[in-house]
Amino acid sequence: MNEKNNHRSLSMTLSDSARCIPFDISRSLVDSMDPTREFVKNVKRLIVKVGTAVVTRADGRLALGRLGALCEQLKELNSRGYEVILVTSGAVGVGRQRLRYRKVANSSFADLQSPQNEFDGKACAAVGQSSLMALYDTMFSQLDVTSSQLLVTDSVFRDEGFRKQLSDTVNSLLGLRVIPIFNENDAVSTKKAPYQDSSGIFWDNDSLAGLLASELKADLLVMLSDVEGLYSCPPSDPRSKLIHTYIKMKHQGEITFGHKSRLGRGGMTAKVEAAVCAADAGIPVVITSGYATDNVIKVLQGEHLGTLFHKDAHLWTLAREVGARSMAAAARECSRRLQAQQPQERRKILLDIADALEANESMIMVENEADVSAALLAGYEKSLISRLALTPRKISSLAKSVRKLAEMEEPIARVLSRTELADGLTLEKTTSPLGVLLVVFESRPDALVQIASLAIRSGNGLLLKGGKEAKHSNAALHKVITSAIPGSVGSKLIGLVTSREEIPDLLKLDDVIDLVIPRGSNKLVSKIKSSTKIPVLGHADGVCHIYVDKSANIDMAKHILHDAKLDYPAACNAMETLLVHKDLVSEGALNELLLALRSEAVTLYGGPRASNLLNIAEASSLHHEYSSMACTIEIVDDVFAAIDHINQHGSAHTDCIITEDIEVAEAFLRQVDSAAVFHNASTRFCDGARFGLGAEVGISTSRIHARGPVGVEGLLTTRWILRGCGQVVDGDKGVSYTHKVLKQS
Repeated sequence: MNEKNNHRSLSMTLSDSARCIPFDISRSLVDSMDPTREFVKNVKRLIVKVGTAVVTRADGRLALGRLGALCEQLKELNSRGYEVILVTSGAVGVGRQRLRYRKVANSSFADLQSPQNEFDGKACAAVGQSSLMALYDTMFSQLDVTSSQLLVTDSVFRDEGFRKQLSDTVNSLLGLRVIPIFNENDAVSTKKAPYQDSSGIFWDNDSLAGLLASELKADLLVMLSDVEGLYSCPPSDPRSKLIHTYIKMKHQGEITFGHKSRLGRGGMTAKVEAAVCAADAGIPVVITSGYATDNVIKVLQGEHLGTLFHKDAHLWTLAREVGARSMAAAARECSRRLQAQQPQERRKILLDIADALEANESMIMVENEADVSAALLAGYEKSLISRLALTPRKISSLAKSVRKLAEMEEPIARVLSRTELADGLTLEKTTSPLGVLLVVFESRPDALVQIASLAIRSGNGLLLKGGKEAKHSNAALHKVITSAIPGSVGSKLIGLVTSREEIPDLLKLDDVIDLVIPRGSNKLVSKIKSSTKIPVLGHADGVCHIYVDKSANIDMAKHILHDAKLDYPAACNAMETLLVHKDLVSEGALNELLLALRSEAVTLYGGPRASNLLNIAEASSLHHEYSSMACTIEIVDDVFAAIDHINQHGSAHTDCIITEDIEVAEAFLRQVDSAAVFHNASTRFCDGARFGLGAEVGISTSRIHARGPVGVEGLLTTRWILRGCGQVVDGDKGVSYTHKVLKQS
């Protein structure tokens, strides 16, 4: 985006229209930085520690690609004015690999048959150190950066004079824009067993990095490992969870560590001990993956990567928990005020929101363009960018759907049934809001508008967490919507969660949040279900099938397939698998269908049967959501084989049969166990707006409470209203029950 269009730093009014809502963008249209990453604003001097498992490959050789990416990051930081210090492991591993190679080269065949003794660690360190430093020097020289080598042992740190001289030397080097590279000098260490001994001032390069962070007054220590960060148990364990912020009093006794580093000395245990010591001394520490090419820079940009250690982390956690509860409680209080409004007042709120969306279209587009530009720069898939992008037409359509919701029959306190229990004693079953909803949704900013308007129409409080890729768009839309909510209800009716670290705290609040709706992958839904006691309405992936029967009208089939696959390939109701009756192969109809798809540049993958017959690549899985211009094709014997295939490999979302045989169609409609099942109609019709629901919070593949597109009705529950004139039970002696069904008034 060019500078003249970058309005986010300005305080402005969004439109000159009388319907416009004043909007001070400087009041954090983009969510303010999470306090757990606020410290990066003040970083000037940082230490980067790179582990042996990052420096070397599995075979012990140097990982040139990873080292090159690291050097490029440090060069970039150096040029930006950061004072960068590198602590590197890997010398022993590199030396061991070189000595093994040399020994093999100089050995006879008989020597190779004999058991090989392990090399002396000090010899490995001496050989490997020169190789490692020569590589760093070469790489930095290519980047026009000067580096220096500083080898230290733990004994020299006992000397006050040495420590002062070390500090002076490093300060002098940093002043000259030189990158100092530290390593423990294992070759001359006085420890009896330097590779096992954990005594002394420091005992490996992890603890050396922690010590240097304190001695050299660093503002940040970044420790690069071969995993994403600290996990609750070994990362290979399916129960393991990444710990985003380490809380000493909470996590110290809960974590189960795995084996130490495959080549180095310490592993994650040593890193955590060093990180805790540095954090206690006031230096923030981040443990993250060194396999990524830009994680150090991302940490300094405030991104949530790896595990953070900070002396105030326990206070942040408490603040987040209090903040999460406060947000949910405020949403509940506002929802009660909303329910107390008259129906016409609730309707007016929605109409005001629709007007505000149209009035502020240009501002919303500016913010959305920022998100799209960032996504393009980050190299996201076209399907995600397609979902992310807003257009004037989309915004107009959103406003139209909000108005349609406003015009719908009043859903709250609607009487579903009336029963006379006894003379003068009348029972009513009425609709009622669920309470407070937590919706975690994907990178589709239009979903925010749909979900918020449905929550308002159904009288629910709402907490929203959108994808980080849409943060500018979501912030703008949230501000526009909440600014249209009158003070008598309160703008906190709809809360926008800006950090993923708040989600675990919210999921604990089963006393103030009534339903969680995750929109996304099965992995996301499963993770949330396992993390909360709150009921979860699962919206899983959309592996939608179309079965073309032998009696199908082929022209109709081509028309439906074109729409189901090409109208919006990224949608969850787009066709992902085409099933074709075997008789259509010999009749040539299959070729017509394939030609129609290929002519539109749809990539075809086959199931086991189709890939052999049609000579096309086999699909990696029969349960696959492409969300792009691709689909799976498979050949089946009959409608019952198609039903079995769908029930086994589908996602219980939306499935369709194309046939002129009514009996076959009815069998399909009855036996396919999906939320929506169609006959001779595109799967793209499975949508809340197209179903006349006004909008949807998602398409549920659950079987409890709501299924299929979830509109207003899916966000309501029921309650009982009993009207009497002094009746008491008294052992049922004084009541004559009639249980007469009454007409609804």
